[in-house]
Amino acid sequence: MGKSKTTKFRRQQFNAVGLPVNAVKEADDEADEGDDGCPAAELLEKLQSPNADVREFACASISRVVQQSHTIPAFIQRDAVRRLGPMVLDRSFAVRETATGALRNLSACGGQEVCEDMVKHDVMTPLTALLRECCAGFEGAALPTKNAVEDVANEAVNLLWNLCESSNQALSVFNKAGLLDVVVQCLERHPHNMGLAISAAHCLHTVTEDNPELLCSMNTAVLGALENVLLSSEADMPHILLRTLAAGTLWNMKGSLPAARQTETINAVVATLSQCLDLDAGTIIPDLRKAEEVRDRNTPAATDTEDQTAGVLAVEEMDEEEEAPKEKQNGKSAKADNDFSDLLPRGKEELREATALLTAQQTSLEIIVNMCCSDDPSDDEWEEESSSDESDLGPDSLCEGVSSLMSPLCLSAEVHGALISHSIPAKVLRKTEFPRKEAMDVCCDNSSWRTLMKKMQRVQSRALTCLHSILSSMDAESLGGRIALQDVAQHLSKLVFGAAEIPKEEEFLEAVISAMRSLLQMIASKNISQCMTPQQLMSLSEAATRCDVVSVRVNAVAILGITGSTLAKEKGTAETLQMIGNALLAVATRDADLVVNGEALDALFDVFADGDEAERAAKNIQLLPALKSLQPVFKAKIRKEGRGKYSPQQLCVLDNIKVNLRRFIGYLEKMVKK
Repeated sequence: MGKSKTTKFRRQQFNAVGLPVNAVKEADDEADEGDDGCPAAELLEKLQSPNADVREFACASISRVVQQSHTIPAFIQRDAVRRLGPMVLDRSFAVRETATGALRNLSACGGQEVCEDMVKHDVMTPLTALLRECCAGFEGAALPTKNAVEDVANEAVNLLWNLCESSNQALSVFNKAGLLDVVVQCLERHPHNMGLAISAAHCLHTVTEDNPELLCSMNTAVLGALENVLLSSEADMPHILLRTLAAGTLWNMKGSLPAARQTETINAVVATLSQCLDLDAGTIIPDLRKAEEVRDRNTPAATDTEDQTAGVLAVEEMDEEEEAPKEKQNGKSAKADNDFSDLLPRGKEELREATALLTAQQTSLEIIVNMCCSDDPSDDEWEEESSSDESDLGPDSLCEGVSSLMSPLCLSAEVHGALISHSIPAKVLRKTEFPRKEAMDVCCDNSSWRTLMKKMQRVQSRALTCLHSILSSMDAESLGGRIALQDVAQHLSKLVFGAAEIPKEEEFLEAVISAMRSLLQMIASKNISQCMTPQQLMSLSEAATRCDVVSVRVNAVAILGITGSTLAKEKGTAETLQMIGNALLAVATRDADLVVNGEALDALFDVFADGDEAERAAKNIQLLPALKSLQPVFKAKIRKEGRGKYSPQQLCVLDNIKVNLRRFIGYLEKMVKK
């Protein structure tokens, strides 16, 4: 039903400040004392103390407490943003760092609404002043002071990144205040401070996406800084991540580059992503874990065990936070996509390397997805294509107005050539494999490494989404033709059906089923034999029906339609078509979402549009009376729910299906009278 659009990835980041264990305990003790168990009033009062240590402790405690999102309203109601804002310019560097860290956590844990509230309360003014002051202090300061300045700058850049990710107003301030040059200065610290440079690269990657006002102000200094990063040759994982983020930023900026440099830049970007995807996390992570074990055996017991414990606790808590559902998007809970590598305690260099590798590979796959969907029609164009009325449809083309939207996306020749020349489709396919057991086992056996298990699974899911984008935007010949597509089909079938039961993890299921839909569309268009048995098809449909994610149900229904319409052309398939028809009728009748109902009806039109086998199956399942009884219910549901719950684009497609349903009923009535 309508074009299967690929959504660009926009990452929501969660970052927090680690605290010494005694500060954690004291903050938790205070949490039992204030109003309703929240110490907001007392901690905010301590911000006014003349003693810098007390101010620092108050900021650090706030930073800790607001990680529990239920405490955030108490701080917001007590004007925490206005009271913390001036603290980022405190005369004490320690207070500056912890105050900025508290605001950073508030922005990360509070979500979009809190970020917008922070910007409304003018947090950008002191933050801008702080960043400019930090950059002025990078050069010429004594070494200890320079380190402190860079630590503060790192917190400030992370706060800026969170705000610009969530607030258009913050992005507007970023543009008008000329903060691009400041963040680029932080990026240029990469020879001395990789943590700060990576934070700056994350921020640049975010603010340059869909920001034409900023792109107009790009200059050679910015491009030069990014190119210097791409030209770096260090092979450690933080540098891999830094180069990946710089590549993503250059891709975002491609429209502002001189035409003569665009092809060269696209090739450099894709080459960087290709090098990142060449790395095998399944072997690197066990090797890094072994290296950590060897180093631990050869190193005297650490004296800062409290800091080590606190760092591990912070990482574990953020892993739990990642599980918490965020605001709903398109019928599913969006989850925070957390990067907490800068929180890892001292002595965890190997874990930092592993985290940087997985973040870089996830980011590389997301950039490729954005490359593949960058030439999507705008929403206005999509709506215009979708809104053909009844008179536009010929009598023999029931779904022409809808199926025209299923045409592949169109990649530019430069992007297409770069992706193929660097074997990106094959590398993406390799990343769709389940994480290696050896890597999962070494992470499972250590509490501080356990968080990498979800990151490895997320790389797999991103690779599947990337595969969907590639299949939607390239032709079969570019991907290797019939044999290559059959290999992909077997691979996806193994991922879905290789275990005793279909995986239920929503992120994986959503990604793999979208890839399978794109593949089946391509296979059907080339008359290549299908890859799923009827039993597998029905088990996939049943698993998807139980999933809360709307897109999973939509894609499962589409797969039934694609497979059914192919089988309808073959002899002896009436029994299978009956199974498919009954499943589609059940979804069209019972699913709570109109978009899923519409997709099921659209699939029915495809499956039973023509052929003796389809005609026989339609009679056996009483398709005509079933659709006649469903028609008034579907129309009423559109009238009752449509305007408030669904987008204009969705309503246009639903209106098309309503028209096609009436026509299809007429077509079935003619078949009965024959």
